[in-house]
Amino acid sequence: MIPVQGFEGKRVAVLGLGRSGLAAAHALEEGGAEALCWDDSEQGRLRAEGQGLLLQDLTKQGGFEDVSALIVSPGIPHLYPAPHPVIAQAWAAGVPVDNDIGLFFRSYATNDWNAFDRTPQVIAVTGSNGKSTTSALIHHILQASGRPSQLAGNIGRGVLDIEPAHDGEVIVLELSSYQTELARALTPDVAVWTNLSADHLDRHGGMGGYFNAKRRLFAEGGPERAVIGIDEIEGQFLANQTATAAGEDRVISVSVERKLTSNGWSVFAKKGFLAEWRKGRQVANIDLRGIAGLPGAHNHQNACSAYAACRAVGIGPRQIEAALHTFAGLPHRSQTVAEHRGIRFVNDSKATNVDSAAKALQAFKNVRWICGGLQKEGGLDALLPHLSNVEKAYVIGREAESFARQLSCDTAVCGAMQEAVSQAIADAQEGDVVLLAPAAASFDQYDSFEARGDDFVDCVKRVTPE
Repeated sequence: MIPVQGFEGKRVAVLGLGRSGLAAAHALEEGGAEALCWDDSEQGRLRAEGQGLLLQDLTKQGGFEDVSALIVSPGIPHLYPAPHPVIAQAWAAGVPVDNDIGLFFRSYATNDWNAFDRTPQVIAVTGSNGKSTTSALIHHILQASGRPSQLAGNIGRGVLDIEPAHDGEVIVLELSSYQTELARALTPDVAVWTNLSADHLDRHGGMGGYFNAKRRLFAEGGPERAVIGIDEIEGQFLANQTATAAGEDRVISVSVERKLTSNGWSVFAKKGFLAEWRKGRQVANIDLRGIAGLPGAHNHQNACSAYAACRAVGIGPRQIEAALHTFAGLPHRSQTVAEHRGIRFVNDSKATNVDSAAKALQAFKNVRWICGGLQKEGGLDALLPHLSNVEKAYVIGREAESFARQLSCDTAVCGAMQEAVSQAIADAQEGDVVLLAPAAASFDQYDSFEARGDDFVDCVKRVTPE
């Protein structure tokens, strides 16, 4: 655990008692503060009491008396569509609002570092799609290369729940827009921007607010190195804003749409080959086509981003290449879960928006596509140009009929996962791919995208005997 610095002997309120909230409360107390905890749900409050934490009803008048700060869990709205009432009360009382990410960056470095031969570093990854795979891949490469590493944030452990730094260690953090928007301190050594597409627009007041929430990772203090995907205009803008001179190597540009051969530092993938260019010449090349854990152009983008981040902390190209071949991928992200009668079954339940689903569809041929769920803002029009690989769509979810009417391919309205899997298998031929890439949130039928993916895997297992 990382003891929180700067609040010794002070009272700090914690709102939201899930994984990050509980870790923040314990880390505050470990650092000498008194944590006053509250959750809207009785279950959350009972969980905190069971761990010996002190409850205080922050919704009541006087709840912020003598409180030095309010720490908010990422799932709680703090601005749009409306701030949580407790956050509004903190504002009215003049109490600073922060989150566990801000606490981490103000607390991670300690005087113990003076005795280290190599200063620990932090790589922070944000973006709309590919954050988790990129973060896990960076962590995997570091470990395979013999560099101590911990993985935390929006993936793995809570940021305050990790171990204090070791000599030469690299902490890899996956950070969502909810986390970067509110954190008062954001000072990674290397910041990674994968890409940007419309998502969480209600929480950020539109696309501009969403972009600015993520952009803060590069603006609050500024990283020593920035790895930035430039296949969207927002990434191009960010790369230009972050660079201080033409041809410098503070920014490593990443693309999977074009060759980058400027005098700066770049990593790009073209026709399945990753290339690193620096100061106008190629310095490394890797064939990504045979790497089973990274199928499709979207995963090639993840590979380029991870490669660039690891190069920024001194890992060599051949070490990275060897590690890429041993990366198994993450559950629910282009995960091959079975092969039966020449049919491949792929779980990409994490494809919860239109952009990520489109990338999944482009990664495979002869697709039997299981899709649907709680549709996000913006509709499905952006998906329509990417349906050429789809043999048929099998639509699930409570609004399956409405979802199916928006598609231009052959469709079957199934509703439930078991029916979709059964129909897809009945229709599939050798060489087909049964792909779960919902292009929608899971909350109409499931508690999470993980639960939806697990249901897909279970349904596949029931109808594909070993």
